[in-house]
Amino acid sequence: MAARLCVRCLPPAWLCRCKPHSSLRSPHLQHGPFFLPSRLAGQGQCRHYRAALCKELKQPLAIEEVVPRPVGPQEVRVDIHFCGINFADILVCRGQYQEKPPLPFTPGMEFSGAVLETGVDVSTVKKGDRVIGVSSLSAMAEQCITDQKTLWRVPENVSLQDAAVLPVSYGTAILAAAHRARIQPGETVLVTAAAGATGLAVIDVATNVLQAKVIAAAGSDEKCKLAMQRGAQSSVNYSQGSLKEAVRKLVGSGGVNVAIDMVGGDIFLESLRSLAWEGRIVVLGFAGGNIASLPSNLLLLKNISAMGLFWGRYQHQDFARFSESMASALQYCQQGLIHPHTGAVFKLEKINDAFLHVMQRKSTGKVLLSLK
Repeated sequence: MAARLCVRCLPPAWLCRCKPHSSLRSPHLQHGPFFLPSRLAGQGQCRHYRAALCKELKQPLAIEEVVPRPVGPQEVRVDIHFCGINFADILVCRGQYQEKPPLPFTPGMEFSGAVLETGVDVSTVKKGDRVIGVSSLSAMAEQCITDQKTLWRVPENVSLQDAAVLPVSYGTAILAAAHRARIQPGETVLVTAAAGATGLAVIDVATNVLQAKVIAAAGSDEKCKLAMQRGAQSSVNYSQGSLKEAVRKLVGSGGVNVAIDMVGGDIFLESLRSLAWEGRIVVLGFAGGNIASLPSNLLLLKNISAMGLFWGRYQHQDFARFSESMASALQYCQQGLIHPHTGAVFKLEKINDAFLHVMQRKSTGKVLLSLK
């Protein structure tokens, strides 16, 4: 998610709406967990379903009908209701992400829905269960197949729309705030890019779960207002002057205990300089497009700790903690401690409009695709 997407630099085709069309995939186009050659259609498989396909990098996605494949012994077929849209999805479709799948592929890394079918060795979920899930790809479709361990059951009192907001945004927020920064009750936390999906999730978790005091930093008065409505105690519009000076006016020369930064560049440096003695800063991304060099003398002078958080890496390096973050998000939502915020919802046919909406930062909060 590090690269900045500049709309004026996009190819003209990316500014056009996709035109859905229907075709079955041929054997040489197979990729991902759910595609099957059309010659196997009619052999007891589920109905064809629609999926968004990236067939050429930096070009609009196509909506096509595809043929499902059988589920493996530990796999689950999910009827997708909502899919989250992340900057990473856009970057992978432009060939600018660390993962570069072969073409064609279906993007999408988080979803909510209902179990359609389970493999013979699946024991964690059953047909009809409402679930959220994560995948490296394939979620921007009416169906997907995923391993049972990447699914979590959704409590009855949590809507599938709210549940779809949880995996990436709240999974990141919980690990950043509770595991990496180890925020304590009463501490002051500075959150940059505060009106984005992850920023709002961090505010929600830090305020309502960890009982911290949050200063929301964003690039407009409108975004600051939303962050305040979602739980921040105060806000700073860093497009109007120095973030460091604005924070100093709010908390004094002592500084904030924790900064969670998603902007990078000068905003990261000002966040770093706003930290108190033994403060902690957690880097989540570089939405501003610039990666700052860390002045290590500042770490020494105030005994500051600087750390990063790449949420997806935990899925492979420490799955137990990864799964715990997902279970915690669902539990907090069930208990009414957190309140996921959806900024906009698009239908599958409007996937290219949805991508453009995210790139232009027109929306605050999570942007979702609705498959129903």
